[in-house]
Amino acid sequence: MKAPDFAYARPASLDEALALLAAHGEDAVPLAGGQSLVTTLNLRLSAPSVLVDLNAIPGLSGITEAEGVVRVGAMARHREVGTSEIVRARLPLLAAAMPHIAHPAIRNRGTIGGSVALADPATEWPACCLALDATIVVRGPQAERRIAARDFFQGLYATALRPGEIVVAVEFPLPASDAVWGFDELARRRGDYALAGLAATARRTGAGLADMRLAFFGLADRPVLAVAAAAALEAGDLTGAQAALADELDPPVDPGTRPETRLHLARVILGRVAGRMLAGEAQEGGRDVG
Repeated sequence: MKAPDFAYARPASLDEALALLAAHGEDAVPLAGGQSLVTTLNLRLSAPSVLVDLNAIPGLSGITEAEGVVRVGAMARHREVGTSEIVRARLPLLAAAMPHIAHPAIRNRGTIGGSVALADPATEWPACCLALDATIVVRGPQAERRIAARDFFQGLYATALRPGEIVVAVEFPLPASDAVWGFDELARRRGDYALAGLAATARRTGAGLADMRLAFFGLADRPVLAVAAAAALEAGDLTGAQAALADELDPPVDPGTRPETRLHLARVILGRVAGRMLAGEAQEGGRDVG
């Protein structure tokens, strides 16, 4: 199938892009990496009148560290994020998650801002944003807004973005010196959407963990912080943490995988990630189940 007809604009500045989005309203759609948008266009699930290409706008990419924050520009490609020396040194959770995003061609073109703005509940970056307590920086016609990740993701492909706003950066606070992290996901095949995934952070306190943030993905209509499960783990109760997931996650119903199966996979992943974090093994998992 072919995409419907549309006009194309390639603004040279952020102000110009915002003006175009404001002028055309709901008929205009920003184009970042295009890895999801082009597919929906070709399937005629999306039919905007105008595509506003953000790729020529200076200042929307790049990864920098300053004043206790790593700022990742919205137009930074997935691969760029995962291979950045700053990210690998300061935010290893992101570096571990990146190889699990789809396939190399998509990682080379897709952007972190596009992924965050799309808010697909089965993808890695939104969950990492929750686990790392990130701030989503957005710009609209009037002003810039800064939105905590926990408030940004609001449902299935639903975010706190207002009409005419675009994501311009994601800011991650630097983890403490005693921080530990873990990542794992299970998919039918490498590159498929996760059936269940977990991005986790915590602080090491002697033989235990504190300030845990367990961000599950593929298990509800948005990435979910499992608060009760985290509290149980901090108390040293892995069995209780796994049991708590039944009340905190809401796995989708689909023809290929029952919700009960996804919940079981979430419990398996939690056990693996928690075990590695407690053992000091800061490395990702990621396995196929098909």
